[in-house]
Amino acid sequence: MRLEELNWMDVEAYLKGDDRIMLVLGSCEQHGYLSLLTDIKVPLALADAASQQTGVLVAPPLNFGNSPYFLKYPGTINLRASTLMDVLEDVVTSLYGHGFRRMLVLNGHGGNAAAGARLRELANRLPELKLAWYEWWHATSVTEIGMRHGLRSYHANWSENFPFTRVSELPEGEKLAPQFKGLLNAVQTRSTYGDGVFGGAYQVDDEIMQEVFDAAVKDVLFELEF
Repeated sequence: MRLEELNWMDVEAYLKGDDRIMLVLGSCEQHGYLSLLTDIKVPLALADAASQQTGVLVAPPLNFGNSPYFLKYPGTINLRASTLMDVLEDVVTSLYGHGFRRMLVLNGHGGNAAAGARLRELANRLPELKLAWYEWWHATSVTEIGMRHGLRSYHANWSENFPFTRVSELPEGEKLAPQFKGLLNAVQTRSTYGDGVFGGAYQVDDEIMQEVFDAAVKDVLFELEF
């Protein structure tokens, strides 16, 4: 159940029985041959699946994140880390003011890690607030699936290649992960990674991807029990 499907009276009625909501963070950035909104599409799909089983509300996703290193790839839209943290703080504060007390953040983009620090500060200022943070690609349940199939997860490779993130044909085979030292700026990032895929297999059987998705949904359901 998404917030956009309700009016304010529906939300008020919902809050009489539940104070949980899921927040989806991600980015609009290059993902090789996959959708520019891959980092939104995956956590939003997980939130929708979990909502169908629990009835917990899903807030509108924040479609932009912190991706300065991809700005030489057309289509990438970047928020400064400070802007991202301010926006997230305003969202959480607004929801808290309405009566939401338990918020699960489903983050789909590694570059948004700084937002977690701001959430910890908010948790100190809003004493009744309970927060959980879930990143599906870092979850033990998901990484174990890759290990079992002899696969390594990299940005924009097989691990993010779900049926709903595909927008074009993908190459066959694997890409050798390039070696580099230090932090890369946007020009260096494009020069280093070329098509935007960081390495590993471009695609695998959909059965494996469904296995990954199901494991992540199970994680989200567990995280909602707080």
